[in-house]
Parts: sequence; structure tokens; C-alpha cells
Amino acid sequence: VSLPVKNNLFLVYISGVIAATALEYVTGYVMEQLFKVRYWDYSSQKFQVHGYICLSSSIAWGFLTILMTEIIHEPVAGVVLNFNQNILLFCVFIVSILFTADAYESVKEALALGKSLEAMTKLKEEMEDLQSRISALKEEAAEHVSAVKEGTAERIVNSLLGTAELLANAKEETAERLAAAKEGTAEKLAAAKEGTSERIAAVRESTREKLAMLTGQLDEIMDKRHKLLSENKFRHFYRRSLLRGNPGAVSTRFSAALKELKEQLEELNH
Repeated sequence: VSLPVKNNLFLVYISGVIAATALEYVTGYVMEQLFKVRYWDYSSQKFQVHGYICLSSSIAWGFLTILMTEIIHEPVAGVVLNFNQNILLFCVFIVSILFTADAYESVKEALALGKSLEAMTKLKEEMEDLQSRISALKEEAAEHVSAVKEGTAERIVNSLLGTAELLANAKEETAERLAAAKEGTAEKLAAAKEGTSERIAAVRESTREKLAMLTGQLDEIMDKRHKLLSENKFRHFYRRSLLRGNPGAVSTRFSAALKELKEQLEELNH
């Protein structure tokens, strides 16, 4: 962009500011859409636009353009053009192959990283949902058992009150009838206790089955999350390079997953 105005230092600076800033904004936006991660973030800077560009960075681009075009480029171009053309073409060929292979793997891993963050976030939400359902199930079971016990206690009290009333009315009657009333009350109490035990056992068994099912689902999700972190060494190298080479990388949608992934990679490195 600065070549047409290379004889005017001020225009070289201005062209560098405009072109590099535009490129930085477009690149930042496209990368975040593709990879789900913002590899640089100027949100905390003054005079910034959507976190992709900021005034201080744009000013620096202008000076860097002058440095590159006026100081660095000419001597480097002179050295390169003095090489034998065949050697130069061979070197360009080799470097191009290495660059293309590295760019392919980097883009591939950046896409995989974005998918991993999305999957980790979704799995975490599912885990939290299952944990919530497990807690609710335990509370529901406890309330059910408590309700059964309260119902039984009420029936026993009513039965005892009924027996007391019968005994009061039968004071002047025969001992045989008193004994029969007591025996009937004892049988009712035993039946009530037995029914309560059976109902409580049924509630607990049903709860155990549901808990086992939910726990199994939770284990499956945790295993999937673990597999997302257990990549092969080659992929791990590129993933670590992406995150270490961009320490300011953030993700607006998957910030928690990105933080967890960074921590996991640090643990694996140690």
C-alpha cells in the first residue's frame, strides 16, 4: 500500500496506519467468527473499536510501516537479489512448503480449539443440569420419606386416640372386650409400620435406580470432557503454541472453557 507514495515519508506513515488498521480489524473479526476466539483484545484500551483495533496500535502500525519500508526492506532485498536465482527458487520452494504445512496445521488446530471450547461449554451445561437433577431427586426422595413417616405417625395417633376412646367407653364392660380392643389396636399399629417400611423401601429403591441412571450419564459427560483435553502430542504442541503465543486471547462466548483449557494444558506441561 505504501509503495506508490514511498517518496513521501508522511504519506508512507498515513498509508501504513490506514491499511494495517483495516487489515487488523478484518482479520480479528474473521478469526473470531471462524475460531470462536479473539486472539488479541483491545477492549481495555482507550479509543478502541469492538476490541479489534485501537488508536495506540494504529499509531504503532504507522511507525512500523516506516521502519519496514525505509530501513529494513531495502538491505534485505539487496541481499536476497544477489543470490543465485536457482538457489533462491529452491529456498523459496522449501520455505513455501514448510510455511503452507505449518499454516494448515495451525488453522486446523485453531478450528479444532474453537469446536472444543463449544463442546466443553455444552458438556459443562449438561453436567450442571444433571447435578441439579440429582440434588432435586435426593430432596424429593427425602420429602417423600418424611411425608410417609408423618402420614404413618398421624394414623398411629388416630388409632391410639380411637383405642383410648373405646377403652373409656368400655370400662364397665368385660375384660374380654378390653383385650380384644387392645389386640386390634396392636394389629393396626403393626400393619401401619409394615406398610410404612414397604413404602419407604420402594421410594429408596426408585431413587437409587434414578440416581444410578443420572450418575451414569454424568460419568459419560465427564469422560467426553476428559477426551477433549487428551489430544495426541502433535496436536497438543499446536494447541499449546496457539495459547502460549497469544496470552491475551479471550473468548466472549466460551470464556470459562478457555480458562479451564489453559489451566489443563499448564498442568499437562508440568
